[in-house]
Amino acid sequence: MANINVAVIYYSTYGTNHQVAQVAAEAAREAGAEVRLRKVRETAPQEVIDAQEAWKAQQQKTSDIPTATPEDMVWADAFFFSAPTRYGGAASQMRSFIDTLGPIWQEGKLADKAFTATTSAQNPHGGQETTLQTLYITAMHWGAVIVTPGYTDQTVFEAGGNPYGVSVTATGEPLGDETVAAIQHQARRLVRLAERLSG
Repeated sequence: MANINVAVIYYSTYGTNHQVAQVAAEAAREAGAEVRLRKVRETAPQEVIDAQEAWKAQQQKTSDIPTATPEDMVWADAFFFSAPTRYGGAASQMRSFIDTLGPIWQEGKLADKAFTATTSAQNPHGGQETTLQTLYITAMHWGAVIVTPGYTDQTVFEAGGNPYGVSVTATGEPLGDETVAAIQHQARRLVRLAERLSG
């Protein structure tokens, strides 16, 4: 088995995508990968965050998690991204992080690496599929290799049936068992395909 480095990169306002990222990171470790769990930098004004207790609490809860850097992307053989949808695309905080990657993209340091993504919204049809597709379009520009879950495991159907990636309806509650299983499958599949690319 190849020694695979996985960067789990997420943004989470209220905690859903943080939960997803934690499950993915643990599943990737269990699959034999070295994992870096990283959150992207918050770009919203602090006074806006402080005005919403749930947002402020999530910020404080995850204060010990390192902030993602381009170096994490260079280090990784595979990327697992998780971000909420905003108007059918990834939240601006995630897009801002992506915008910092131009120099390493130009050097070819994002090419030939495995990439998968997950997302969330407050309702089942809040833009999840378009968010995943636009993240995958970004990965295409990098020359990364897109790894979707497809319909490769029963857990995909049990968690809602999205073949592009796990998409969570954010309720503020802990993730359900079906969703956790689907995230684990997607993370393990990412590691497995990254091993083949590195082999």
